[in-house]
Amino acid sequence: MARNYRTKGMKYPRAENIETFGYLDELEKEYDDPIAHFKKYVEDRNLEEKQCASEYVITARKDQRLGVEISRRMNYGYIVVTKMFHELGLPGFLHNRRVRESKLACNTSSIMKLLIISRILSPGSKKRAFDERGRYFDFENEDAFALEDIYRSLSHFAKLEKDIQLLIHNRITKNYGRNLDLIYYDVTNYYFEIDKEDGLRKKGVSKEHRPNPIVQMGLASDAEGLPISYEIFPGNESEKLHLRPAVFELRDKYDSGRVIAVADAAQNTGNNIYYLDNGKQGYVFSQSIRGLSAAFKVYVVDEDGYEWNGDDYKRKSRVERREIQVDFDRKGGGTYKKKVLVDQRQIVFYSKKYAVRAKSKREAALLKAKKLVDNPSAYTRATAYGCLKYVMNVEFDKETGEVKESAAVPCLDFEAIAEEEKYDGYYAIVTNLFEMEKGNWKYDDGKIIDLYRGLWRVEDSFRVTKSDLESRPVYAKRNDRIRAHFLTCFISLVIVRLIQKRTGYVFSVEDLIETMNAISCSHEGGNLYLFDHQSGAAEALGKAFGIDFTMLRLTRAEIKKNIGAVKNP
Repeated sequence: MARNYRTKGMKYPRAENIETFGYLDELEKEYDDPIAHFKKYVEDRNLEEKQCASEYVITARKDQRLGVEISRRMNYGYIVVTKMFHELGLPGFLHNRRVRESKLACNTSSIMKLLIISRILSPGSKKRAFDERGRYFDFENEDAFALEDIYRSLSHFAKLEKDIQLLIHNRITKNYGRNLDLIYYDVTNYYFEIDKEDGLRKKGVSKEHRPNPIVQMGLASDAEGLPISYEIFPGNESEKLHLRPAVFELRDKYDSGRVIAVADAAQNTGNNIYYLDNGKQGYVFSQSIRGLSAAFKVYVVDEDGYEWNGDDYKRKSRVERREIQVDFDRKGGGTYKKKVLVDQRQIVFYSKKYAVRAKSKREAALLKAKKLVDNPSAYTRATAYGCLKYVMNVEFDKETGEVKESAAVPCLDFEAIAEEEKYDGYYAIVTNLFEMEKGNWKYDDGKIIDLYRGLWRVEDSFRVTKSDLESRPVYAKRNDRIRAHFLTCFISLVIVRLIQKRTGYVFSVEDLIETMNAISCSHEGGNLYLFDHQSGAAEALGKAFGIDFTMLRLTRAEIKKNIGAVKNP
């Protein structure tokens, strides 16, 4: 008596011998009709197995050895990512666009799914994703597509960049509901391990203070921290140019209505203030106090008007008409600058906690500044970053970045240090939100401050892409493949944020990824797989997605059935 089972990589099922009955001529001496007898015996055994599915007998030899370079471990936690991939409508969309718009014969949906699963669970190069595909049940047929098919598909994916963002937004809106009245916008950059610039890869102001060429990403998220859209632009472009197009695209393509854009001081420019305001859009920007006029600084430190909340926090606000400089288009081409008056609400607050943090941060920079003063030749412009504003009489060579020899002796700028200390703990926010509602502020000072503090969510998304999803350094060279890389990073970010949402934001992205990786199994024999992980996060994932992760053993058929079920949301 034998049982059929499938082994990874085999086209046809194998037979496993369970029980032998002997030779026919010998059995005829004992049974009138041995064939009929044992057919009935096998039928009874099959019925017994069906009625007692929880029992599974495995026989194994103690002296069995592992083969060369073999792994019997398979991941099963990726079923959660698969469910989200299908819930977002990506398989059907990718299939239809491939058929209509490309000559690719490979399954681009399977390729994109592999890239997303790998980016979340085992981030690395495209080749690494291809080499590791066998650890997921969906990609056991290793001949389904080749590594070259992945590279060819990247150019096709790059063309779908904007459409996929809109598709995902529509699915999230339909499945979860989404309010685009408030968006958070920030920019970061990603470096390349190269020296020479080309295409999108340009040298610019690196957030990580690296000399390498970079590509920049502007990311818009909703109030819950779910990504909405993104844009990739060259590293040498000013990030200040990209907020307004992002806001107006949301208004026009995403049917958002009025948007309140929340961003840091880098976006607080005359052009952004003027054109957002005139486009009937709102803004909430942080405002650098140290870079403002003397009159504003006097207002900040003047105790008049402050309302204290305890001994460690105070705030005040005012509405001011201020002068800003705006670029206007000329009829014949080009631009010209013009000063414009705008009404603006200015909110200032002080926090003792922030003051302590600012002092601590400055003390570290001052320690570095003192070392620079004592030994200037030991520093370059790059290594002196963060302390130069406290040092006088230091000049750097533009080409080498090394300190130039000078008759002037380097020294600490005590006047600059004292001026900076005056504003420790003070922060300013500017906005064009003035609405009153039933005689009360719809956006009172506390509400505006809370809106701005929500910016941490998009900053955290950048941290997730860089650390958990390991999106940099970037090794792609061609512009289209760079864009495809960031598209897969964006989709991966959306999926892990949605997984967080479905599990109630109890677990960090790192915890969820670690858990999905841990939900794995080993081939125990025949069709049976043995699991060895259970945790609070695994239980939460199971409840959120309707998947039972508590079983110690599952048959191959059960695993396949479960994976198939999540593909039909």
